[in-house]
Amino acid sequence: MSQGVYITSAEPRSGKSVVVLGIMEMIAGQQGRLGFFRPVVQDEQRPDNITNLIIRRYELKIAYDRMYGCSYATARNMLIQDRDEDLLKLIMEKYKALERECDLIVSVGSDFTGPAAALEFDFNAKLANNLGCAVLPVVKGYGRDATQVVGAAQGLLESLEERKCDVLALVANRVTEQFIDGVSSELKRVMPSGIPSYVLPEILILEKPTVGEIAASLGAERLSGPEESFTREVRNFKVAAMELPHYLDHIEEGSLIIVPGDRSDIILGSLLADASNTYPHIAGIILTGGIRPASQVLRLIEGLMHARAPVTMVVTDTYTTALNVSSLEGVLSPDNPRKIAAALGIVEAQINNEEFMGRIVMERPGRVTPLMFEYEIIRQAKADRRHIVLPEGTEERILRAAEILRMRDVVDLTLLGNEREIRQKASAMGLSLSDVAIVDPMDTALRQTYADAYFELRKHKGISPQMAFDAMADVSYFGTMMVHLGEADGMVSGAVHTTAHTIRPALEFVKTKPGVSIVSSVFFMCLADRVLVYGDCAINPEPNPEQLADIAISSAETARMFGVQPLIAMLSYSTGESGKGAEVDKVREATKIVKDRRPDLKIEGPIQYDAAIDAGVAKTKLPGSEVAGHATVFIFPDLNTGNNTYKAVQRAADAIAIGPVLQGLKKPVNDLSRGATVPDIVNTVAITAIQSQDGGNTP
Repeated sequence: MSQGVYITSAEPRSGKSVVVLGIMEMIAGQQGRLGFFRPVVQDEQRPDNITNLIIRRYELKIAYDRMYGCSYATARNMLIQDRDEDLLKLIMEKYKALERECDLIVSVGSDFTGPAAALEFDFNAKLANNLGCAVLPVVKGYGRDATQVVGAAQGLLESLEERKCDVLALVANRVTEQFIDGVSSELKRVMPSGIPSYVLPEILILEKPTVGEIAASLGAERLSGPEESFTREVRNFKVAAMELPHYLDHIEEGSLIIVPGDRSDIILGSLLADASNTYPHIAGIILTGGIRPASQVLRLIEGLMHARAPVTMVVTDTYTTALNVSSLEGVLSPDNPRKIAAALGIVEAQINNEEFMGRIVMERPGRVTPLMFEYEIIRQAKADRRHIVLPEGTEERILRAAEILRMRDVVDLTLLGNEREIRQKASAMGLSLSDVAIVDPMDTALRQTYADAYFELRKHKGISPQMAFDAMADVSYFGTMMVHLGEADGMVSGAVHTTAHTIRPALEFVKTKPGVSIVSSVFFMCLADRVLVYGDCAINPEPNPEQLADIAISSAETARMFGVQPLIAMLSYSTGESGKGAEVDKVREATKIVKDRRPDLKIEGPIQYDAAIDAGVAKTKLPGSEVAGHATVFIFPDLNTGNNTYKAVQRAADAIAIGPVLQGLKKPVNDLSRGATVPDIVNTVAITAIQSQDGGNTP
């Protein structure tokens, strides 16, 4: 998976385009396949200036429609409809599609130009987390003294910390020259440990728009002037209303002259002044009112060999044109090599390339949001599509989930139940399940085949052929036998059946993997900023030390399989050597067994929950531990503790609990909660498919 850098600010006019260009230049020289992404754009047909610059300068062979998430109009409508999560998923899908082809993606946040600008910082922070990007915040220095710049930087960092963002570095941009040293030294003092800060000065050539940029923004018609003249920076503008002699006294270097198109004296006098060595050089002329100069004047302009100032024309009146010009700022354009060179020069001089690139290589955001986790398991399942059987084929939630799974092409499915009943129910619900196989255990030749197989497996337990045949009328037994015989890769049930009903057949004849003494379960607890693994919260009431060690090892492997780096906390009411008692000793012994069997795993126990999850508490209770304060896999000493804890966290922290996911079986069979939602079912099916993939079975 590629790395990602999300460049954003908390206010408009921060000059983040300069930072974007400089960072892209650094990365382009050191990384492989480079990508660029804007979550929200103004125009879905035409790239904005910075996107156009990046595409052209770095010769990105990526279609423009793949480099953005959606338009501002689409985002606004979805937010109005309270479809925030759908909006995130829409943007995330497009980002992830691009991510598969890139080694590193630079994303650029919104521009704070819309009516909901006050909400954009939250939106950008949430996007960065869900896209898995480290954030590079840009603080505006323009119009601020040193104290104000540092204060704004501290406020921005605190806001990002509150939103659980991973900060790559901080850039204070457009800082007035006289405050550079003070801002730089003060930022180094107040920055969080390990996070570098860089200060970029305000540069005139980047602040001011060019004649060409103004012409493009106003929709002006170009009347004269060589192409390169349109790259002249506009340092100020003059509305010419005086007679020519008085007007000439007011010309300044880089002035843009705004004048009605019928003022031939001002037009010609300005061009002559620009060509002379006795007056300042103007940036250009804008003719207002849609009035084209007289033909004789145009002939004179064409004949002025040294008149190089560009002349453009707009339809608006002089006052309106002046207002429009006054609101414009400079932009980075692929057609202005001077601005590009100036921007790159600033970044190269002020940002330590080695330090910054080192952080990109090393800095992989450790936070995983529920959306990220959901997307990743769907992606993994689709990468090697498997066949999953769903025994509860007449249940509405199962049918809705089945349609989603097929529309997204996640897995192949077989539903169990009466085909006519299932088809009618699906039709009444408006679902399309025509490509989903349906098998009725009561009306298929497979029933006898499966009964024979079951009889051979269980005859030593006193099972007769008739008892085996009767058992195969049960959808759980039938579905499990499909998995056992390799006619399905996994099974998911439990929406209307008990856990015991779902897993009993698997315990009877699927059995555990070699070296594993017990079937156990985990829940993936999807918190706002991370995914934790809890085990065992559904199967084993009172595991002994050996079984508890098995649960820990299986849970670590399950975590690793789904992208969670396992740091195992063996939970108890005591931390370290402080407590005594049978329950603490059981956890202590189980921890020792894990260390002996799997010295490669990072594990701590016995440890209390607060010391396992909170770095501050860990420093006091268990200093120096690699796991304490950073645990990702939590092993509970018994079912009573585990089940109550997962439900408490689920409700109190508004977490998404995916599971129980069974582990330890030779082939995957997973149980649903009877309160499972359609997304729960989709996720569990995807997890089951991943477990069944080559090299993906849980131990």
